[in-house]
Amino acid sequence: MSNPKCLMSKVQSLKSFPVAPELSALPERPLVSIVIPSYNQGRFIRETIESCLQQDYRPIEILVVDGASTDETVDVLKSFGDIPELQWVSEPDDGVQDAVNKGVNRAKGDICAIQSSDDYYLPGAFAEAVKLFKDNPDKGLIYADTIKVDAEGQELSRFVTGPYSFTKFLSKRTVVLQPAAFFRREAFLAVGGWSKEFFNADTECWLRMLSQYPAALKVDAFWACRRMHPEQRDGQKDKILRDYERMTEENEVLRAGPRRWRRAAQCGRIRHTLRYGVEFSLPERKRMLWKAVRYWPPVLFDPGVAGMLVPYYYAVRRRLQKLKRKILYYAL
Repeated sequence: MSNPKCLMSKVQSLKSFPVAPELSALPERPLVSIVIPSYNQGRFIRETIESCLQQDYRPIEILVVDGASTDETVDVLKSFGDIPELQWVSEPDDGVQDAVNKGVNRAKGDICAIQSSDDYYLPGAFAEAVKLFKDNPDKGLIYADTIKVDAEGQELSRFVTGPYSFTKFLSKRTVVLQPAAFFRREAFLAVGGWSKEFFNADTECWLRMLSQYPAALKVDAFWACRRMHPEQRDGQKDKILRDYERMTEENEVLRAGPRRWRRAAQCGRIRHTLRYGVEFSLPERKRMLWKAVRYWPPVLFDPGVAGMLVPYYYAVRRRLQKLKRKILYYAL
């Protein structure tokens, strides 16, 4: 029998979300718009554009909003000729947030994505994203996993994040990475797009979007490659830390919602500090992780957390896996 207190908590959580405009129905073959903000990434942007053009889904439009690059970017853009699916402009702007907002405002697609000019899509991503939006008409955001590559495109590692819930997003049990995320354009515009007030404009926009449109979906697939190189914004850790804390403290929905949302967000801030802060010693990392667990206990079950905090965790897990294989062998 269901716990009445648990059910009441769920009802209260749902009521805490603002009422957002209902998403409109998608056409049979929705247009997919890819916005690519660009500045001096000429050595990478060709692969970004080609990864869009080589997708097996149509119709698409690619909108490159370049901030008057001084490298070879414009020559690369000109080399594509008059491909009707590619539109581009190169002019001074007020930064990446301005470029993204201009691009999405000019886009005509019902489904949009923002792709960095140094990252690129993997085959089949567009078709799968469209199918999922069609099958899940209430979803404002759908995202998948990414492969980390170096400047030459050689694979470094694979990032697999967890399934979606609002508290999992707040506690960083799931992470929405921009290169592998697609969203409904009307939801993006309804929440005001990327804010110039935040360095981590993509994550802050996801928070506002998920606060208004809490229906999202995580897909167990690799949709994009994230390129690691010295010039990328990811290296500006002080700004990332500062604005992540601000976005979770200033969001009106979090402040007005149930206390457990703020506890999940506090856990997320600690985990974000461990990711982008100074180099912590092992005892310091353990103390901070235990603090995160006290705020939001489910994180103890995340990969890497239990292994660091629970003595003999990996040894016990290996023994259990070995026992499971034996049981399965003798059951055949």
